[in-house]
Amino acid sequence: MNKFKIFGIALMAAVSVGHAQDINQAKKAIDAEQFEKAKSILKSIIQAKPSNGTASFILGNVYLTQSVEDSAKIYFNNGLSATEGAKLNYIGLGQMDLDKNDVTAAQAKFLLATKDMRKKDFEEYVYVARAYMNAAKPDYKSAIAILNRAVVNNSQDAQVQLALGDAYYGDSKQNEAYVAYRNAFQADNTLLRAKMQLGVLLKGAKSYDEALKAYNEVIAINPNYGPVYRELAETYYKIARNKPSKAPENLKTAIGYYEKYMTLTDYSIHSRMRRADFLILVKDYAALEVEANKMIELDKVNPRIFRYLGYAAYENGNVDVAIKSLESFTSTPTNKIIAKDFLYLGLSKIKKGTSADGLTIDPAAFETGFADIKKAIEMEPLAVEDLNEIGKKLFSQKLYKEASLVFELGANNQESKNYLDDNVYYGLALYYANNKKDAVLDPIALQKADDAFAKVLVASPTYHEAYLFRARVNRLLEKDDLMTGFYQEYVAKVTEKGAEELAKPAVKTKFIESYNNIAASYANTDKAKAIEYFNKTLLLDPTNAYATASLKTLK
Repeated sequence: MNKFKIFGIALMAAVSVGHAQDINQAKKAIDAEQFEKAKSILKSIIQAKPSNGTASFILGNVYLTQSVEDSAKIYFNNGLSATEGAKLNYIGLGQMDLDKNDVTAAQAKFLLATKDMRKKDFEEYVYVARAYMNAAKPDYKSAIAILNRAVVNNSQDAQVQLALGDAYYGDSKQNEAYVAYRNAFQADNTLLRAKMQLGVLLKGAKSYDEALKAYNEVIAINPNYGPVYRELAETYYKIARNKPSKAPENLKTAIGYYEKYMTLTDYSIHSRMRRADFLILVKDYAALEVEANKMIELDKVNPRIFRYLGYAAYENGNVDVAIKSLESFTSTPTNKIIAKDFLYLGLSKIKKGTSADGLTIDPAAFETGFADIKKAIEMEPLAVEDLNEIGKKLFSQKLYKEASLVFELGANNQESKNYLDDNVYYGLALYYANNKKDAVLDPIALQKADDAFAKVLVASPTYHEAYLFRARVNRLLEKDDLMTGFYQEYVAKVTEKGAEELAKPAVKTKFIESYNNIAASYANTDKAKAIEYFNKTLLLDPTNAYATASLKTLK
């Protein structure tokens, strides 16, 4: 009987060790971003031992990573009734509270998870810190504060240092992040993520060559470590953005590395969605459409697939599919709708209402499409940055009224990288819309054009064409004093550039325009001034008919 008891204890210990090894395997799979493999391991552990709350917690976290909140909550709640590691599940539920912006509820759950910790314990602190970092609105400062409590007795632990590196990185403290990542890898040289993150820091600093070198050092240690190929893909995307002349070559390399990443992780629906997001980033919409259709085969009910179908259909010219897909996706409140969804929906409606030759747009189609675009801007003000090219296309099609409405959104957002460009085109679109032969002058629109060019001169005082267009706008408004002043300002600013600038034919034409309009404004009030400016015109163009005829009248 005693021998049986000893054997039984030994067997229980072996089973316990086995589960610990399985948990570690699951953690390694998670680190390698092999989430389906990790889920399979963790479900096996829970099936064999439902009392393992740690496995429930880790599995719930995997589902949170994949944005499957319902499944995450089920495993967290089940884990609370376990006999081992039950309290960790409060942390998972706490992160879900953070996602709902309920900080008080989250902190109460974190307190339940950490209140009976022993002096040497630290794992709970690491998980709480990661909850703060992984929340919908990350709070890196709170994560750092929590991790500093873990550091007190466990300063050399690799996972503590890795989490600290991530928190510092998120808080834009690059030097501190570098030290923490370096410490993590020194503490555990099998922790490739820490070494990889050193490359990520270099990528963030735009030291792309050094980042690539760091990633290759990781590959030299383990060529099958999948996440490093994702980082390579994203780095080559950044390089393509910074070197437009070699963009096609670098984007091709980026896509190749992302495919390598997929082969080393998994081809689950969630991994495919992550790849789809990358394809949107690199604007490979043909591949995105193929990927979306593959996802439909795997999961016919996942609503997010409609997003990818909608984006791809719009870019590939099938606006009916785009509208149907995106209306289906955005009409369901429970879907995680982003600004780009409404942006693409609005653009699809406008494109559908545009004539084949691109010269006319159905007003009703533009109105409904533009309403969706405004919804996108309300959700994310910087979504205006995606509208610049759309506005320019409308402008090139001489659809000035529609172009002005698009550019107005960006012209009112000083944070946009296109703020100056959008104001230039906004002013131009309003001016040309009112300068057509059959145009009915809109004084309010023309005043907005003048205001836009004024903003341009504040943001870029050397953009002298803005003076010229302010003069033209005020000529249409019949504000002769303002018109004259801006023409004079234009002439003075360009003259300061020197003889080489003045010799340009385009500049000569604009000076003639300026002199003739200034002279005309003086014709009824100051004949001497009028004659002076018409003579300036004739110095540039001795045969100018308008100046010649006007001088005869004045004399």
